[in-house]
Amino acid sequence: MPGLKNIAFIINRDKSGAPGLGRQLVALAEKEGVTVDVIDTFPIPEGFLEGKDACCVIGGDGTLLSAASEASRTGVPVFGVNRGSLGFLTTVAAEEALESFGSVLRGDYLLDRRSMLECRKPDGTPGGVALNDIVIKVEKTGRLATLRVQANERNVTEYLCDGLIFSTPTGSTAYNLSAGGPIIEPQARVIAMTPICPHTLSNRTVIFHQETEIRIHNPMESGVLDVTLDGQRHFSVNRGEELRVFISSRTFNLMQQAGYSHFSVVRTKLGWIGGREKGRLPGGD
Repeated sequence: MPGLKNIAFIINRDKSGAPGLGRQLVALAEKEGVTVDVIDTFPIPEGFLEGKDACCVIGGDGTLLSAASEASRTGVPVFGVNRGSLGFLTTVAAEEALESFGSVLRGDYLLDRRSMLECRKPDGTPGGVALNDIVIKVEKTGRLATLRVQANERNVTEYLCDGLIFSTPTGSTAYNLSAGGPIIEPQARVIAMTPICPHTLSNRTVIFHQETEIRIHNPMESGVLDVTLDGQRHFSVNRGEELRVFISSRTFNLMQQAGYSHFSVVRTKLGWIGGREKGRLPGGD
């Protein structure tokens, strides 16, 4: 991959150790002759990533998700350094970053293109894009949602549940997994629809192919739906209105260190320990 000449840093100052690590990585970049811009406030302003070769996020997955929309709009790849908890997106540990960041700046990295979801508001205007998920719930907590779902204008079913999660493969290890949904290989171009606490126990995750447009209708007499994108942005869907969800034409470019393995990260983060010490499997990985 080409070396980096102009890089943006997004540093979550509320994460322990992030500011200090940020200063160290900025110094490494400047030593390599890289032009640097730094920000530590959220959300990042539109245009902040324009003209950048890459963006280094230092924080947790939420910090990275806050930059996902702007990064996908500009096509700028993102390198995530974890100072949060699990870190499925910010997979690089602080000590790894300090050791390998110079190599990354010189072009020694992989580029992983992740699909995103997009939605249309009831009036047809864009609702935004999501790297992890789009979640629909009733605005008033404690109430069940009634949601009618169509896929490419064919009826799927009517759900009585706490809500619905529409997840990308990237987001399959987030809220989708907590709600009992499947883990999906990141390069699969599919949408996972997982009901949250469905009234009918046979309601399980449905996987839709990449050409599917899903329509979610709100038939409730007195229930306004809250739509959340990546836990960051919200809007409402009123009675009689519908929301459309589909795979976006935009992608998110995630930078990974050479030798990165998605399922190695999954095994480590989820504590998958089999019969072998520390979950190591034959054949490397």
